[in-house]
Amino acid sequence: MDALSQVIELARIRGSLDLRCQMSGHFELDHQPLAPGQAPFHLVLSGRAQLMLPRGDAIELVPGDFILLPRGAWHVLRGQGVGPSRAVHMDHSGPLLRRSNTDDRPDMDILCGRFIYSHGSADLVMSALPDVLHVSLAQEGSLDALDSIVSLLRSEVEQLRSGALAIVTSLSHVLFIMALRIHAQRDGMSPSLLVLLGDSRLSRSVLAMIKEPGKAWTVEALARQANMSRATLARHFTDKAAMSPMDLVTDIRMQLACSLLETENSPLPDIAERVGYQSESAFAKVFRKRTGMTPRAFRRLRRDGAQ
Repeated sequence: MDALSQVIELARIRGSLDLRCQMSGHFELDHQPLAPGQAPFHLVLSGRAQLMLPRGDAIELVPGDFILLPRGAWHVLRGQGVGPSRAVHMDHSGPLLRRSNTDDRPDMDILCGRFIYSHGSADLVMSALPDVLHVSLAQEGSLDALDSIVSLLRSEVEQLRSGALAIVTSLSHVLFIMALRIHAQRDGMSPSLLVLLGDSRLSRSVLAMIKEPGKAWTVEALARQANMSRATLARHFTDKAAMSPMDLVTDIRMQLACSLLETENSPLPDIAERVGYQSESAFAKVFRKRTGMTPRAFRRLRRDGAQ
């Protein structure tokens, strides 16, 4: 498995499709800020709209656009059609909630959902993204692949046959990964983990970190994974990710620790050893520095929140 796929799997990002918006004329759909760990997204199936941001910035949306707000920021979807605003109604009759202001063919058809992830240290992917990720899948992705995915999405949300919601949610996750890949390959990108993962040699060292988080990694050992010298690896990490190799080792260990604390009942000394720490106290010190709480408090908070 490639490094980007491994990091996404480790991050345990879960997709949720909330509703389908079919709007005409002039409209404004207010989206309130979401709690930390929730990233709303929109996929334009057809039509045009504007997305308004807190500072007054406006992003023009056209068919094939995928937009994600990793920090859950407030935003407004606005239609620029003529005429007075029309009443918006919600249709709860099907498995997918539908919001609309027209019974005719809509000017805009858009899918709205969110990706849910562990906020804090276990935030490898979302923390590497800008506040607004806007990707034109139609322009920058594979047109044939995109057409097939969007056609299937549209077919499933229109017919809503058995299993349609699961299919649409899974396809939304596919589009999310496509958007990450396109974003990471853009020219002039600021340093980030995604840029680092796009380098075939450096990604070998990241794969090694993920596969063996409990190993006593050194920069020299990681450099051997990438067939580089210690100095060359360290320089490339700084240039492409704005972090050191050992900083990323710690991030990956904390990501895995958060996952284990949420999903397993293993004693803390066992978790500490699995993520590369010889003592519970050393593990707890790093964990608290990264998350602001002890491992016990983190586990209790996550378990209580899941009930």
